[in-house]
Amino acid sequence: MALSYALTPFLAWLVAGSLKFLINSLRAGQLAFGHIGYGGMPSNHSAIVSSMAALIAFREGMSHPAFGIAVTLAFIVMMDANALRRQVGRHASAINRIASGDSAHTVLRERMGHSHLEIAAGVLVGIAVAAVVHHFLPQ
Repeated sequence: MALSYALTPFLAWLVAGSLKFLINSLRAGQLAFGHIGYGGMPSNHSAIVSSMAALIAFREGMSHPAFGIAVTLAFIVMMDANALRRQVGRHASAINRIASGDSAHTVLRERMGHSHLEIAAGVLVGIAVAAVVHHFLPQ
């Protein structure tokens, strides 16, 4: 396995996470360490899986079976990021409202999922990272 296949998803995670931190910090007007985690712009999960699918497309071609597997995995991850984790966030919100009078209740994180725009931004980050890796790292 070429090093680029291990490095690309890590770099996509790093770039998307750094962008997310920067965007959240600009919105908050201060360093947004409290906003690190699930949700936000761009989607780290989408960046990671799309970077691998894009790198396979660049290196092996879109007709390669590994590209089909990578795209399938990417769709599962992105659907989960949009639907399932958003529902988890809604449940957390409801639980927090119900338990608001209980002093022993640990407040659950409510911002969990991603919007379609956040997912699309993650995909763009992933493709961009894969393109840079493909261009600068030999096969």
